[in-house]
Amino acid sequence: MKIEHLVWLRNDLRSIDNPALYHASKQGKVAVVIAITPQQWKEHNESDAKTGLRAGLIQTLSESLATLGIPLHLIHAEKFAQLPDKITQFCLENGIKHLWFNHDLPVHEQQRDQAVFEALKKHNIATHIQPVDLIVPQTVLSQQGTPFKVFTPFFKRWVTLLAQQDITPFPAPEPQSEPIEPILLDLNWSKPFREDLWPADQDIAKQRLWQFCHHKERHYQDGRDYPIQPATSTISPYLALGALGSRQCLEAIFYTCDQEERDWQDSIWLKELAWRDFYRQLMGHFPLLSMNQPFKPDTNLLRWRNNQDEFHAWCEGKTGFPIVDAAMRQLNQTGWMHNRLRMITASFFTKLLFADWRKGEAYFMSKLIDGEFSANNGGWQWSASTGCDAVPYFRVFNPTRQSEIYDKTGDFIKRFVPELAELDSKSIHNPSSEQRTSCHYPAPIVDYKSARLAAIAAFDELKNLP
Repeated sequence: MKIEHLVWLRNDLRSIDNPALYHASKQGKVAVVIAITPQQWKEHNESDAKTGLRAGLIQTLSESLATLGIPLHLIHAEKFAQLPDKITQFCLENGIKHLWFNHDLPVHEQQRDQAVFEALKKHNIATHIQPVDLIVPQTVLSQQGTPFKVFTPFFKRWVTLLAQQDITPFPAPEPQSEPIEPILLDLNWSKPFREDLWPADQDIAKQRLWQFCHHKERHYQDGRDYPIQPATSTISPYLALGALGSRQCLEAIFYTCDQEERDWQDSIWLKELAWRDFYRQLMGHFPLLSMNQPFKPDTNLLRWRNNQDEFHAWCEGKTGFPIVDAAMRQLNQTGWMHNRLRMITASFFTKLLFADWRKGEAYFMSKLIDGEFSANNGGWQWSASTGCDAVPYFRVFNPTRQSEIYDKTGDFIKRFVPELAELDSKSIHNPSSEQRTSCHYPAPIVDYKSARLAAIAAFDELKNLP
């Protein structure tokens, strides 16, 4: 079987709703290739959990593609810089005339893709780049033709464009031959992850999406802030690696809203997906975000405290603030953290410990199974008041008050900080000195009131700088 079309998958590990795979399959016989770049992932702080889920998804994808007669190959390279030569070599050895892939936005990925394009061009191998994997794939701009820097007007324009587009997911390719044997993949680079929580299976991911939309999406706004409640979709790891596509999410939202006779534009969960698009588009518009720089340049002058003992206490969930510690232990044990808790822990880190947001951002990426650079960077810069449409610098979360509101009974704290499990629902949010001693739980590593005032003063100083 002569194959001239090669589809290069990256963070789009799926056969359904995959523009590059769909359009390539319409042009002739296809094969799929995936580049394994462990050193590059390490430099990007990607977690072992994400690496493990990626390996599992590649294995199951290989098996599902094999039923369609589509072979999947792996190219092993340590870093992106090796891919132009390795992909070119693969194409030449296998008679490939066309390479297809979906566009990427971060700077390193764009540089990688441009280098591959130029290398293939020298050998008259055509490159077909499909639109970036966003819900609204075209660039969302203001009436002045400039990028939005505030989410609300972005969202209004985004919804308008969304209403004008076809949201039908691309189907999987038609079978191009009888089923073939899946190629034996070298997955010795895989890492352990919580497969009990996130099975490496496209079908399970799709099932979880539809179950969420059928049973929980309508009430998402009511329960999404309470970490003990199973009110969120928990599909973010599948979105991060592309086991689910954007049109699949839209299809589920539109169908559910239609069945319940409500307007899809009012979906709060849809707005959360729009935030994801917003942060990803910012990566394309402002390359400095991919280079460890804040969106607000003046905040580079902030003198972060960066106390190493406090940093380690935060990482280990031993700050003496129960909700912060429960959240960090959830992250360390599962590779995932509830979104409300991401805001609480990041605010604690950047405003109360007054530690450089980049250190917290990197730690999260090193642990998160759903780590996406754009969303993680956007969330951290939002919390640190250094980013686009960020929280005002004088708004500093009180972790104890957040705990009392969003974990009122203390059940979430009890799950991940079991040494406090015998405390009542009031004192568990801020145990007394005696209770801390008897529970072998540390004293707070920082005083909320004085730390809050110091953080606000540090930001105020920026106003006086030339």
